[in-house]
Amino acid sequence: MAARGRETLRHGPMKPVGLTNPHPGTEKPYAVVQLRQDNALATLWNMVGFQTKMRYGTQADIFRMIPGLENAEFARLGGLHRNTYMNSPNLLDPQLRFTSQPNLRFAGQMTGVEGYVESAATGLLAGRYAAAEATGLVLAPPPATTALGALVNHITLGHVSADQQGAPRSFQPMNVNFGLFPPLAEDWQYPRDEHGRKPKGKAKSVARKQAMTERARADLAQWLSTQDGLIAAAE
Repeated sequence: MAARGRETLRHGPMKPVGLTNPHPGTEKPYAVVQLRQDNALATLWNMVGFQTKMRYGTQADIFRMIPGLENAEFARLGGLHRNTYMNSPNLLDPQLRFTSQPNLRFAGQMTGVEGYVESAATGLLAGRYAAAEATGLVLAPPPATTALGALVNHITLGHVSADQQGAPRSFQPMNVNFGLFPPLAEDWQYPRDEHGRKPKGKAKSVARKQAMTERARADLAQWLSTQDGLIAAAE
């Protein structure tokens, strides 16, 4: 679209029509960027209509030129592709079962996960669910604080299906990313250096992600030990 002219995007995804500026005396915006809430925690927002084949570094540099996004943290940058997938939040339960026919489980790209690792991981989880059920057990879902749990939670529970006015939203495929993880505990604090200073800029983001990663590893280890013990006892 951008190749068709400098004004093309302003009359497409960035068209400032139907918006009311609450500040009196302000002019109609030249262009707008719509941010669509993509998870129930409101920690992940989608820039509507920004699919592109530009290099990731270039995308970030350009997006940070937009007023209000100067310090934005990008969980996932744009790309162009088309997949066939299910409306999983309406069709699958947390055990990856088809709600209208629970003897069927689904996994992989068709459930709305992106990437080879994510697809294989949901397949592994569906297999564990089926193995547990075959032995008369119910396997607890992985914690939402883990990568697998956060991803499954998004495709089965965490998707925001309507906007604030109640208008329906389409379900979109998702790679695992830190935007899907629950926030850290309210009393968590950034680590300080030898001078007692908190990290700034990129170091601040790295510290937060490191804390989320450590939490995920601990919670996953606890979940695995508990569930493996149940299955072993049944066998």
